[in-house]
Amino acid sequence: MFSRKIYGVGETVYDILFRNGNPLKAVPGGSAFNALITLGRCGLSPVLSTFVGDDPIGRLTLDFMQRNGVDTGYAEIRKNSKSHLSLAFLNEVNDAEYVFYKDHASLSVELTLPAFLPGDYLLFGSFFAINPVIRPQMLRYLSAAVHAGATLYYDINFRPSHLKDLPAVKEHVLENIRLSSVVRGSMEDFHCLFGVDNDCPDRYALAADIYHRHLKGECPYLLVTDGARAVHVLTPVRHLVFEVAPISTVSTVGAGDNFNAGIVYFMSRQGITKADLVELSDEVWAQMVHTAQRFSACVCQSLDNYVNEKFVVTLRGRDATV
Repeated sequence: MFSRKIYGVGETVYDILFRNGNPLKAVPGGSAFNALITLGRCGLSPVLSTFVGDDPIGRLTLDFMQRNGVDTGYAEIRKNSKSHLSLAFLNEVNDAEYVFYKDHASLSVELTLPAFLPGDYLLFGSFFAINPVIRPQMLRYLSAAVHAGATLYYDINFRPSHLKDLPAVKEHVLENIRLSSVVRGSMEDFHCLFGVDNDCPDRYALAADIYHRHLKGECPYLLVTDGARAVHVLTPVRHLVFEVAPISTVSTVGAGDNFNAGIVYFMSRQGITKADLVELSDEVWAQMVHTAQRFSACVCQSLDNYVNEKFVVTLRGRDATV
């Protein structure tokens, strides 16, 4: 019997959101953190491997995880360190430009390995997953999950602010892709990594080119997101396109993280592991992507980085009818 435990690994930050120069809200955040808070609120008891600062924000973050159903057994308070801050400046369409403030002395970390089992899920991504300072520990962590038979979901999430680091980390990105069961990347990610033409009007051809030229030989299951444009699913035997329903956004912070949460939530609830991906029908892929889109849309309509209680109640009602 598979345990189907959900793990995440990544940093925590404290997000402060601004509009027109004025602070709007401050909440704990981080790419894997946001996804796992959502999964915890959905009742899946995920486990986050992370570290927090030895300060009030760090303790607030750990308490927030516990109150939202996230196991903190692998979350470490780094002695004599400060929590990381992220300033998110929302523009006229509520997309964010980020400025990060980090205590670089705390970046060298030792990741304690969970006892991964076949059927478990591991969600990871962002610069944390390719940071040269912690790459040996990260690779050891990912390799342990692979060798145990876990299903790895990798969100590339490579921001333009890290372009200066690309020569040093690109091979780490490719290595993560090779280790993964499913990869998600945005068109912006692939523009930064591979120089693809993000202004190309034929998004179908662009997604196909990204897959066949750069990803197919590394990881056969790719999800491409494109802001408010359609989501593409590419596998060795299909290229599916799913339109994004128009919504009025309040903030897009956490939108991609919660898309990830929706994919992992669906896979976990349906018992889909990496061995099952080759057999998935178009209908199941559609259900999976639509679930992810609902998670993402919920977050875009608030200043929080995670789904709210109303969404969870509705989600449980949907699940009860399946």
